Amino acid sequence: MKNSIEINCGIVGADLDRVRQLVDVRELNNEAAWLLCDFLNDNPKAVSADLVREVGCDGLAEQTTVAALVAGFCGLDAELERKDALIFDFYIRRAVRKLDVDDYLNNPYYRNIKIPDAKVGDWSLEHDSYAAYEIFLCDDLMLCDDFREIPQLGFFDRPFSFPVVKEGGREWMAIKPSEIESMRSPVGQVAGRVAVLGLGLGYFAYMASLKVDVEQVTIVERDERVVELFEKYILPQFEFARKIRLLKIDAFDFVSGGMDDGVFDYVFVDLWHDASDGLPMYLKMKALEAGFAKTKFLYWVENTLLSAWRWNVFEDVLKNATCYDDVVRMLKSGVCACKR
Repeated sequence: MKNSIEINCGIVGADLDRVRQLVDVRELNNEAAWLLCDFLNDNPKAVSADLVREVGCDGLAEQTTVAALVAGFCGLDAELERKDALIFDFYIRRAVRKLDVDDYLNNPYYRNIKIPDAKVGDWSLEHDSYAAYEIFLCDDLMLCDDFREIPQLGFFDRPFSFPVVKEGGREWMAIKPSEIESMRSPVGQVAGRVAVLGLGLGYFAYMASLKVDVEQVTIVERDERVVELFEKYILPQFEFARKIRLLKIDAFDFVSGGMDDGVFDYVFVDLWHDASDGLPMYLKMKALEAGFAKTKFLYWVENTLLSAWRWNVFEDVLKNATCYDDVVRMLKSGVCACKR
């Protein structure tokens, strides 16, 4: 792939070498991402307690043992293949981490909100679980200074059950580590009057409502069945339900036609399932955001979305840049320009 990428002929010498290294980084990013994606889709329960104990006899720390097992199930041989060693050292070893079940069971939402199994139309409230040592995404993508992107994978050493909302049998939102961790920073930032675009199980709205510096949380959700499930089974359990306001309207219609600049101090956007369906909506909302100078917009899994955007424009950047610093500036300033 890298040899077919056109690089501006004005980039020469050491700059050309650095640009080629960046091309290599993108290639490794993609290869690591696809390997781990296939593993998570096809064999996330391949690692077991018995296997960890057996391999752990070699004296490896548990987290390192699990990372090595994941690499093996991905078909990597770090001892014989240089590229495999790079993927293990730069990606998988840094991606896999052991999590503590109690940290999540002590989350305020888990302590205070009890989700029943219920169904309205195609939407349902259910429960799912992770097995001990099952591997799962546990946070937004980690971006390094050199544009290396590290997926965040976690595991527990005992089973973990979590609530989930599904549409037609497809998981739409769940209160599991990936959602809790990827929303931790936005929850910490919001204050004053907050709009939440997308309801799910109401996790973000609930956590925001607990904050003393949050006056009101306005939830914007267009699907009446989701709202019905929330109002019937979840909202009555909110300690600060008086802070919650629900609007049944399309989020884009709301922002473009019914939201004045400064009415909200913060807007948290959570309208997508993942990056594959999220990038077009993200870019559409970013264009609307440009019209708001007094309101700060925050986006769920923004690092992952920006990764998809950045590599979509990467080849055009290489054609137009005139030096390595220009490449970095165009990628980073392009992201900033996308942000506003």
